[in-house]
Amino acid sequence: MSQLKDLKPTAIWHYFEEICQIPRPSKKEEQILAYLLKFAADHKLPVKQDKAGNVLITKPATAGFEHLPTVVLQSHVDMVCEKNSDTVHDFLTDPIRPVIDGEWVKASGTTLGADDGIGMAAQLALLASDDMQHGPVECLFTVDEETGLTGAFALESDLLTGKYLINLDSEDEGEIFIGCAGGIDSLGYFTPSYETPAAGSFAFKASVTGLKGGHSGEDINRGLGNAIKFLTRFLREAAIRYEFRPAAITGGNLRNAIAREAFTWGVAPAKYKEDLRVLFNCIAADLEAEYKDVEPGIKCQLESADMPEKVFTSDFAATLINTLYALPHGVMAMSRQIEGLVETSTNLASIKLINDQVVISTSQRSSIESARDNIAAMVESIFDMAGANTVHSDGYPGWAPNRKSPMLAVAIESYKRLFGIEPKVKAIHAGLECGLFLKKYPHLDMISIGPTVRGAHSPDERIHIPSVEKFTKYLGDILLHLA
Repeated sequence: MSQLKDLKPTAIWHYFEEICQIPRPSKKEEQILAYLLKFAADHKLPVKQDKAGNVLITKPATAGFEHLPTVVLQSHVDMVCEKNSDTVHDFLTDPIRPVIDGEWVKASGTTLGADDGIGMAAQLALLASDDMQHGPVECLFTVDEETGLTGAFALESDLLTGKYLINLDSEDEGEIFIGCAGGIDSLGYFTPSYETPAAGSFAFKASVTGLKGGHSGEDINRGLGNAIKFLTRFLREAAIRYEFRPAAITGGNLRNAIAREAFTWGVAPAKYKEDLRVLFNCIAADLEAEYKDVEPGIKCQLESADMPEKVFTSDFAATLINTLYALPHGVMAMSRQIEGLVETSTNLASIKLINDQVVISTSQRSSIESARDNIAAMVESIFDMAGANTVHSDGYPGWAPNRKSPMLAVAIESYKRLFGIEPKVKAIHAGLECGLFLKKYPHLDMISIGPTVRGAHSPDERIHIPSVEKFTKYLGDILLHLA
């Protein structure tokens, strides 16, 4: 039975719930793309698909509004796939199950995919509508935004004809975004060395779970905890004082999410068993006290484990732990032009064992390209000192604000007319595809809007129900008055 059938506006929630039934991890978007192509065919709308997989569905103007300019509405089709460690869910096959919680819609133990499923739903509702007045519309659905902006990078330069573009990937109703940060990923590859655990060792597992996580751009200034950083505080002291030797360290998942969970398995001499437990409990108490206001759900656990066949050598363990301890995480600089905007940040995103290598993933963001590259170089220098091989992604550009934008002026007046107050005009410390669109279509006049979404990129992701109705009215009014 539909959980969202009674929510208003009916059409947008109907399509959002349909989208939730379709698995759409980044780089695995075949099913949602097929759905979009079928939607276009069913509604007899012109559709194109480029070589990257991006889909463009067009709809002519309603009668009497042919004089209005063509507007591109844009969203991305993929979603961040994050779940709590105790949640059973296969993002490749299982549907997302949205549930209503007061004024919010969320999922149970997984990301909801409102980023950017709600943007897609808004496009589909407009394309299917027979009573909404608008000029010519081009609805662009891009692929693989979350893990590399692949669709935007590969967008063909002759696909779009519109002069104006409204990106539907923002997450604060009542705010208009006119700029975003650029970003780059920096990964360190370590070749581990192992040896057999010493005789007389005991084995244990240590974990940090229950953190909120969140978007590595939009949430980086909230002072949230990073599970990898938390666990490393224990790892370093345990190695120095009590000869702790890890067999494995894992934590985090995606480069654009703040690490919510981290785990280690390892050994130490049996004579230090109680000392290690006391140390762990003391560090756990420190963390709980330091972060009690922002991470009330933190859970630190130390438990017995099976003896591993091999552990890191002393030298490699020290190198890896010191690297994790030294890597920066969080806000590096605030904007001097826009009050309250993070200018530059870095995220210690994950540590994993991949193809017999320990891989530490980080991501850097900045509204200033040189500052972004400087922080990436800082991270690389730490990897260099540790003897790791550093690999950087290609990076993506930011989007410079244009306060003289004609579309911005229309959007401001539209919001004031509908709701009686002036919207906030902002830039965002996150990557939007708009900067890449300008590379291919330098004439575009763009804004980004959306309903209120919280906890994106984490299982706490949720969308505010009342904001969706306001967002829908707002989008329609902009389209009607953009002349």
